[in-house]
Amino acid sequence: MPDHMHDDATQNDNRGEKHEHQEHHNEAKHDDHNHSDHHTHMAEDFRKRFWIALAVTIPILALSPMIQEFMGVRDLLRFPGDSFVVFALGTFIYFHGGSPFLKGLYDEVKQRLPGMMTLVAVAITAAYVYSSATVFGLEGEPFFWELSTLVTIMLLGHWIEMKSVMGASEALKELAKLMPSTAHKLMDDGSIKEVPIDQIRGGDQLVIKPGEKIPSDGMIVDGSTTIDESMLTGESLPVSKGKGAQVIGGGINAEGSITIEVTKTGESTYLSQVMKLVQEAQASKSRTQNLANKAAFWLTIIALGGGALTFIVWFAIIGFELSYAIERMVTVMVMTCPHALGLAVPLVVAVSTALSARNGLLIRNRTSFEQARNIQAVIFDKTGTLTEGKFGVTDTVILDDGITEKELLAYAAAVESRSEHPIAKGITNAADEFEEIKDFEAIKGKGVQGNVKGKKVMIASPGYLKELSLSGQNERLDQLSSQGKTVVYVIIDDKLKGAIALADIIREESKQTIRKLKEMGVQAMMLTGDNKKVAAYVSKELGLDDYFAEVLPHEKSEKVKEIQSRGLVTAMVGDGVNDAPALARADVGIAIGAGTDVAVAAADIVLVRNNPLDVTSILGLARATYRKMVQNLGWATGYNVIAIPVAAGVLYTYGIILIPAVGAMLMSLSTVIVAINSRFLKI
Repeated sequence: MPDHMHDDATQNDNRGEKHEHQEHHNEAKHDDHNHSDHHTHMAEDFRKRFWIALAVTIPILALSPMIQEFMGVRDLLRFPGDSFVVFALGTFIYFHGGSPFLKGLYDEVKQRLPGMMTLVAVAITAAYVYSSATVFGLEGEPFFWELSTLVTIMLLGHWIEMKSVMGASEALKELAKLMPSTAHKLMDDGSIKEVPIDQIRGGDQLVIKPGEKIPSDGMIVDGSTTIDESMLTGESLPVSKGKGAQVIGGGINAEGSITIEVTKTGESTYLSQVMKLVQEAQASKSRTQNLANKAAFWLTIIALGGGALTFIVWFAIIGFELSYAIERMVTVMVMTCPHALGLAVPLVVAVSTALSARNGLLIRNRTSFEQARNIQAVIFDKTGTLTEGKFGVTDTVILDDGITEKELLAYAAAVESRSEHPIAKGITNAADEFEEIKDFEAIKGKGVQGNVKGKKVMIASPGYLKELSLSGQNERLDQLSSQGKTVVYVIIDDKLKGAIALADIIREESKQTIRKLKEMGVQAMMLTGDNKKVAAYVSKELGLDDYFAEVLPHEKSEKVKEIQSRGLVTAMVGDGVNDAPALARADVGIAIGAGTDVAVAAADIVLVRNNPLDVTSILGLARATYRKMVQNLGWATGYNVIAIPVAAGVLYTYGIILIPAVGAMLMSLSTVIVAINSRFLKI
């Protein structure tokens, strides 16, 4: 089927420097593979350490004098040398279970960004050193039970956290899959040889058969066809191309066999440039610390400062014994690191991830999801996102009183029933019923015709109408054309009977989405490669705040950057390969689940149900999740307001001193409250 209305004027030829294609893809695959393996390894490491730490913690609790006394079983479980057994088990917990936190302490101090790892490392180190000293002579009660429970719970929290970020981006791997591994090279003697993709050079001629992917950017030197570039450019219609037309590597040859001359290879190809943009955009993402790390930073300051101040006051100013001053100092430092803090955020993340999954919202990047609560502008790709990505009949215009709209559609559908073109499908889908066609013929670049019920029926493009010296002038048709709709004409027995207007159908949910976003105080914008008429029509229909038309694929990420430069926190919603760089560039990338794998892989959040209305659900969930995190952190750290001063001994003159066992009860209570509160999160 010929192209009714399209040309190939939107080809992009700005594609960068030249390198070998396969080498680039191999490096991208290698880097992404290592990145994915790193997260998998870390999650597995935390899992193993947690179960081992839990197994060792049980006997430590059973043999700890403070726990035995609290449970009233001290005399039943004591035996000679039990303190050394606890010391050995505690030492194992400290070095094996605490290893990630000790390494994290080194990294955070090196980067001058003390956070959760520093706080945990300080607490377990203080507990371990002091407890070990009590075993070998220092007066006081050991804190090995506190050390082991703290390490175990923190390992659990980090394991949950790592599982939530396991969906590390595989965008580059998915991009590489778009290219075939081999190509049909036309040799000098006229024979065709199948060669690996990395052996293709500029100037080589390649034969691409119907249904095959185009191996590299090039120019058609023989044949004509229709090429589906929707996965690359976002163009909803396959584009008819003939001799001299440019083709993009990764596009799909839909119809005829063609021969192309390779013009771009390696990193200079369009697809490789998209890959490069995805890499750069992902690398430049904001690395803001999460709420727990911010809380941990201040608690670290309080732990170190409060512990030092407590020691100085008790030992140097009041004049208590060294052992008592050290015990007060260590108690303060250990109590400053609440167990619940390690679970406050991961538990909410786990609940929100499960909740969102049940509602068709897949969270792949936790940090960006948390950022979604601050979104001020949502940028939508048009084709396949706000629209259905397929053509449908929007209007039928009668130009001859001797026929009805239903009859006009029936005749047109009968002729188009033999074509696979999207416009043809749109017309046949719109007709209730149609007759069989005889003598079907495609008129190259102009239209189709055939015999229906003994009548010669032709579907003609506007250009062919002029060749036939027929006038299609009509005020309503002019209006439809001004909206960017595709108009084809129906000619029956050489008489112009009517016209059919088609357009990419706007989703029913899109209007609700835009309305809800405005109610939430969020701007709605649109990016599209379509012309300004189409963009203006869709924008007006939906009531968008702004739109950008005729945006070439490689320019989309720059448009997102431009909108961000206005001071707006942005989300990008798209479904095509050409959207991947923009999805990665945005503060939050949201992919339509029915879109391409690469768009999904480059996104932070995936809408599984392919419904733009779910964007509002994501923003609502992000805001609710943040509120839960704040509540949990309040519970997790709130007890410190009372526990730390009391542990330091400010109420000593009133005979009130916080013993570690009571501190442990408060810690346990805050952990239980955090766990229960997380379960009340709703979408």
